[in-house]
Amino acid sequence: SHKFIQTLLHGTGRGCARGFSSSELEEEPGRAESDVYDIVISGGGMVGTAMACSLGFDPHLQGRKILLLEAGPKKQMDKAPEVFSTRVSSISPGSATLLSGLGAWDHIVKLRCKPYQKMQVWDACSDALITFDKENLQDEMAYVVENDVIVAALTKQLQTLSDQVEVQYRTRVVKYTWPRPYQVADSIPWVQVTLASGQTLQTKLLIGADGPNSMVRREAGIPTVKWNYDQSAVVAVLHLSEPTENNVAWQRFLPTGPIAMLPLSDTESSLVWSTSHQHAELLLQMDEESFVDAINSAFWSNENQSELVEAAGSLFRTALTILMPNGTSTRQLPPSVAGIGPKSRVMFPLGMGHASEYIRHRVALIGDAAHRVHPLAGQGANLGFGDVASLTQVLSQAAFNGKDLGKYSIPEASLKDVTLNVRSRHFPSSNHEKLY
Repeated sequence: SHKFIQTLLHGTGRGCARGFSSSELEEEPGRAESDVYDIVISGGGMVGTAMACSLGFDPHLQGRKILLLEAGPKKQMDKAPEVFSTRVSSISPGSATLLSGLGAWDHIVKLRCKPYQKMQVWDACSDALITFDKENLQDEMAYVVENDVIVAALTKQLQTLSDQVEVQYRTRVVKYTWPRPYQVADSIPWVQVTLASGQTLQTKLLIGADGPNSMVRREAGIPTVKWNYDQSAVVAVLHLSEPTENNVAWQRFLPTGPIAMLPLSDTESSLVWSTSHQHAELLLQMDEESFVDAINSAFWSNENQSELVEAAGSLFRTALTILMPNGTSTRQLPPSVAGIGPKSRVMFPLGMGHASEYIRHRVALIGDAAHRVHPLAGQGANLGFGDVASLTQVLSQAAFNGKDLGKYSIPEASLKDVTLNVRSRHFPSSNHEKLY
């Protein structure tokens, strides 16, 4: 078991361990009015469900009462859907190692995922170019996986029935009541969680995995630094003109924002086009033929280049050659797009957010509840899975030492490295976008 933990630590920079099973329930109004749990996780998306699995697998947390609350229905998937989803993540090898340790990666591979070995990033206004490939990185740079596939694979692991992890689907939280850091007369010792059914739960530690608009973060009064990019992202499933190996991730910086194409299969790719709100609306209103022409032009056209910008680009390339001698190469062209998936074209506003604290007395934030990043970085899910591994390691050690899992002093020192690690990966990705 110790050796397995060290393997995961090496693979992800953090650790979590094995030994899990779970039980699941729909919300039951008739249950005891007040139940006390050791850990309640609010939010059953990719990161929240991974957190539940990771805690359930940990041998030091066996026998602890753990509950996962999810407002939506249970996601089950015995086979991959006929059409691809527009909601995808670029999963790093480290995150794949973590998911493998939780037993979910085999399910993901059986359902659907697409590895890529190379990434090309280039500029529309000059010849500035960066290429990363397996010669200077891992054989597989990353894996493009639909978010629903990840959740379904993790949910399958939660079906190993036991009392170790309880799950309540279709369960909405309406209120959190917080204990004081220091006990006083008549004060509540734990976090109280009030559900829409009227049921009240108590937990020694509440983990907020409830997304960028986190109710846990808001009601805990944790300030958030937010940045509005004044842009929207248009996403769609793209049908390629002809089958290809399709093992390259493409990203081009246009004057209005970056456009990216991630491989989904030999014949399909996923589009993320960041642009102004007005242009995004226009892209949504186009007929399919015009939209496809706009995509191909955005990736192939050189009409935005100028001598002045090219001179600056030459200096940029010289600096890159010094800093990254193996990170530049001759530009290649992405595959041509022939069509889009039915009803796959949608848009959403872009923003960045970062909680000033990840932990307070009896509460911890993970995933987008703690940090929301630009989709350019492709790191949203990976940062969240890193949180899962780190927090599992901290709580496992606290349980092994017989400590109170929710006491602020337990995770405080240990999670400082998590905050620094996330910030070191979070803000450079934002600066990367501004650099271009």
